[in-house]
Amino acid sequence: MERSRVALLVLLALLLVAPLALDRYMLSVMILILYFAFVGQAWNIMMGFCGQLSLGHALFVGLGAYTAAALYQHFGVIPWVGMVAAVAVCVAVASFMGWLAFRFGIGGTYFALLTIAFAEFARIGFDHFDWVGGSGGFFLKVIQQDRVDLVNLRGNPLLFYYLSLGLAALAFLLSAWLLRGRLGFYFRAIRDNEEAASAAGVDVFRYKMYAVQISAAMTALAGVFFAFYYNNLFPEQIFHISRSIEIILAPIIGGIGTLFGPILGAAVLTALSESITTLLTLSGYEIPGAKQILYGVALGLAIMFMPNGIWPAIANRLGFRRQDGGGDDDA
Repeated sequence: MERSRVALLVLLALLLVAPLALDRYMLSVMILILYFAFVGQAWNIMMGFCGQLSLGHALFVGLGAYTAAALYQHFGVIPWVGMVAAVAVCVAVASFMGWLAFRFGIGGTYFALLTIAFAEFARIGFDHFDWVGGSGGFFLKVIQQDRVDLVNLRGNPLLFYYLSLGLAALAFLLSAWLLRGRLGFYFRAIRDNEEAASAAGVDVFRYKMYAVQISAAMTALAGVFFAFYYNNLFPEQIFHISRSIEIILAPIIGGIGTLFGPILGAAVLTALSESITTLLTLSGYEIPGAKQILYGVALGLAIMFMPNGIWPAIANRLGFRRQDGGGDDDA
């Protein structure tokens, strides 16, 4: 068995038993790490695998969250059914955005700007959408209970820990399957040289649409998780570009196009963020934008010393990467 697979199994085993040794605060930190690992993998499929830069990916988190939350609050639709609706809404919006961009040759920087525009349109629209609270926020009923209600996603943090772990594990497996299959091969061909891929017979428009749709569907699930974990939604918060930046930083720092990169990046960034928050709280000082400054420093250091990300540098030293010239299609 490859060392990377052994390491993955060990990591999974540790994560499964971790709640036995964690207090409530550390459990919430682990939930954040797993959440960002999941959305990082979702974004990574679109950018790391297929080369389509999205800077407004919070759009799909927000749409997924509001869809499932509104169905639950207004009509009593359980979150598991709401997930299906959330995925459908996000895939539909992603399909329109992708069609608009790819059919008319909008790519690169202009595609990134288009994703920001869609997220901003959603933020402004939901800010005036009174059916879901508008700018005043949308709140889900929180029922204090000792038992776990898995059907309605009501319960203690332990429930959400294992849900986030399940999502992160599924995202990892899906990403690994994509990379090792024909779809992943086409994605990387488009990422590396779109014109060459087209000349070789790859339906570029079709597979770019697949990448956008898969990424949007996964991010919709993250939105549902976000809604039922925090129980409140504000357009200014969930659709804001800073949310999109948080999503993309983990795979960028961890290693774009890799499988472990988004996980490692999420762990590093969340640990740094919580550390600076704790230090500022204990010191009594308040520095506006401290997290953003920290993220900028971390990103700058990663680009300077590990331009391919933290994970590829570590993996090379540990001998985890496959020696077949595959590059990004391995761990």
